[in-house]
Amino acid sequence: MGVETFGIEEKKVDKQLYGYQEKDIEKIFKVIEENPEHYNLLYQLPTGGGKTVIFSQMVREYIQRTQKKVLILTHRIELCKQTSKMLTDFGVRNKIINSKVKELPDQDQYMCFVAMVETLNNRLHDDKLDLEDIGMVIIDEAHYNSFRKLFKFFEKCFILGVTATPLSSNIKLPMKDNYRELIVGDSIGSLIEKGFLARANIYSYNVGLTTLKVGMNGDYTVKSSEELYSNISMQEKLLNAYYERSKGKKTLIFNNGINTSIEVYETFRNAGLPVRHLDNTTSKQERKDILKWFKNTPDAIVTSVSILTTGFDEPTVDTIILNRATKSLTLYFQMIGRGSRVLPGKSEFTVIDLGNNLARFGHWSAPVDWKQIFRSPDFYFENLLSDEEIEREFKYVMPPEIREQFSNTENVEFDVEEAYDEVIKKGLRSKAVLEWSMEQHVKMCVENSEDVFDARILAKELKDDIASRIKQYSYCISKSTKNYRDWLEEDYSRKLRMQINKEF
Repeated sequence: MGVETFGIEEKKVDKQLYGYQEKDIEKIFKVIEENPEHYNLLYQLPTGGGKTVIFSQMVREYIQRTQKKVLILTHRIELCKQTSKMLTDFGVRNKIINSKVKELPDQDQYMCFVAMVETLNNRLHDDKLDLEDIGMVIIDEAHYNSFRKLFKFFEKCFILGVTATPLSSNIKLPMKDNYRELIVGDSIGSLIEKGFLARANIYSYNVGLTTLKVGMNGDYTVKSSEELYSNISMQEKLLNAYYERSKGKKTLIFNNGINTSIEVYETFRNAGLPVRHLDNTTSKQERKDILKWFKNTPDAIVTSVSILTTGFDEPTVDTIILNRATKSLTLYFQMIGRGSRVLPGKSEFTVIDLGNNLARFGHWSAPVDWKQIFRSPDFYFENLLSDEEIEREFKYVMPPEIREQFSNTENVEFDVEEAYDEVIKKGLRSKAVLEWSMEQHVKMCVENSEDVFDARILAKELKDDIASRIKQYSYCISKSTKNYRDWLEEDYSRKLRMQINKEF
């Protein structure tokens, strides 16, 4: 095995570090040299940029330079195992502190420990464990708040937090309170240019989210999400989007709630598609079997609740479907990041967005000013577009199969805002907008029908178009309560039927 110095095996490291990784390691060591202890530094690098490779090399160098020990903290057992394996590949002897480890009589044989937050917290509070000579603590996925409770045990150490999104999972506990400064690594755009990440083609389908409620944690509640995403029309929208953009491709679907995921599983299974459902109640063995099946089946579909957002790596994923809305930037990046691994022959992947997430956060690969977000997270949250604002920009596009039924009509478009401006200019009642809209709808139904019965059947096909126009109209007159809109829609449909009867 070669010579061993301070728990580092002098073996050839197989992993070749890339230029951007070496550059970042140098930057971090510069901070360590200036502030060897009592210092908390945060490092940002996108998912897929190779965080584990970077901190494995850092651990190796740190131990060689300082002869002090390193502790790595993660919040998931899978991440513990992955990290431990990578460290071993780098020649760093390490020990995992999991629930089976009660005491550490052999700690002098190791220079590096990998631990789960909860386990370590329990051991340190029981005074069962006294980790000696720790010089640096590395915190993986540092945006989670569970790590804060351990800081008091390592006040003398150099603490390095690593995350793809330096934005705390709890709005009330900003990361700037815990970390002195932030080093920003390569951007997603730059990693795509260099060929380290795949390019995302994002297709967004407009979804009305005004029924969703926001919970204590600042994100949409599971209950309100389940009500919206489990209903038949949303399931149909999902299935149609899949057929349109991803048929026959390996697809991963993220939902907010177990019931929705089960519903999705049923919908896809009934359509005769190869699908499996996975959530945090799935047994270890079953999870293993499902992920193995997913890996080996070219057109496999897995529907899950956000348990595959971290520590899950399946480069062969072709499509990510966000069958949920989120207000968490971290979750947005994590979900899409699951499809961004490159492979020979895979330089791009598809994202289907069914939660207006693209409109809320911008494109996944667009530049982000992480330093600004780190310094003033409140400012960032206040400037996120609200669902109302996003939906105001929706433009209804008539689906091809419905447009076909109105083929005798040259123009089926109607700009509500333009009509409203004109009505105001002419000093007419605002209701005139709906009257003009109705005239066009009546004309469309009459032009494309043989008789009154045909015309009335056609009028039913205009349901979504009517709903969209009513919504735009209600924004114009600043009365957008759901009850008022529902009443207007019913009234409009009734009058449309009456007008059609008159025409014939």
